[in-house]
Amino acid sequence: MSEAAPKHALLRPGIVIPFLLVAVIWGSTWLVIKDQLGDVAPSWSITYRFVIATLAMFIFAKFRGFSLKLGTQGQILAVAVGIAQFCGNFNFVYRAEIYLTSGIVAVVFGLLMVPNAIFGRLLLGQPITGRFFLGSLVAVAGISMLMLHESRIAPIEGAIGIGIPLVIGGMLSASIANVIQAGKVGKTVPLVSLLAWAMLYGTIADAALAWWTAGPPTFDMRPQYGMGVAYLALFGSVVTFPLYYKLVREIGAGRAAYNGVVVVIVAMVLSTLFEGYVWSPLAALGSALALSGMVIALRARSPVAKSG
Repeated sequence: MSEAAPKHALLRPGIVIPFLLVAVIWGSTWLVIKDQLGDVAPSWSITYRFVIATLAMFIFAKFRGFSLKLGTQGQILAVAVGIAQFCGNFNFVYRAEIYLTSGIVAVVFGLLMVPNAIFGRLLLGQPITGRFFLGSLVAVAGISMLMLHESRIAPIEGAIGIGIPLVIGGMLSASIANVIQAGKVGKTVPLVSLLAWAMLYGTIADAALAWWTAGPPTFDMRPQYGMGVAYLALFGSVVTFPLYYKLVREIGAGRAAYNGVVVVIVAMVLSTLFEGYVWSPLAALGSALALSGMVIALRARSPVAKSG
């Protein structure tokens, strides 16, 4: 039987520092992704991102001395994570931003703690505690207020029928990858090596999807496009995914997904600074509720997965 994690795990520097670092970086990626949507098909932009990220992750794995041998089960897991996280998730999200504002997409994605908690319970045996459930209700109420505010300032009208299902598809794809990588097979292989192979398989799927849906590759020669691809690849992928997946393993899939609440707040703050976003009482109250719900849920003892 695994030992219980210490109470109030988020307060440990080893948890809170990567938790906040990932939130700040991913909170900034929404603005960059929006700039990627132009002359280049979304799937090609994603492919370029993960070509760079894959090379960097393999180099990092070799530099740190991690074995790249995963075994048959490890490779099967890498394929599943790659297809779900680095192909399905990102292709859904990039396309959702064509129809919806980045704010709406970020806010809906803030609900990731719900499918993560459910899949964590079903696949890993991680319990859903009463405190986590209460915190989630408070957070969902806050996120609902943020969603209402976003829809008022940028009405989504007919696009909601396309955009929202795409966001939900991306959220579910990410959630499945979050949870399955933390299972028994994933814990037997180095996380960085697993991610390197998963990114490779995801990139192959991205390129195949891009060629099938948009034809031969095209590229935007604007310097900001190239810098955006590099930022999303290195900071938004290589730096963040090892930290985030490690959080999933240490504090549970549901609690790790509360990172998304902080991501939403960071995205809104950056939008205030760079896009002229104007806060309303509804948005302020929604943010306060979402953060309060996060604190309530994270102050509970971390769940412990059942061991065989």
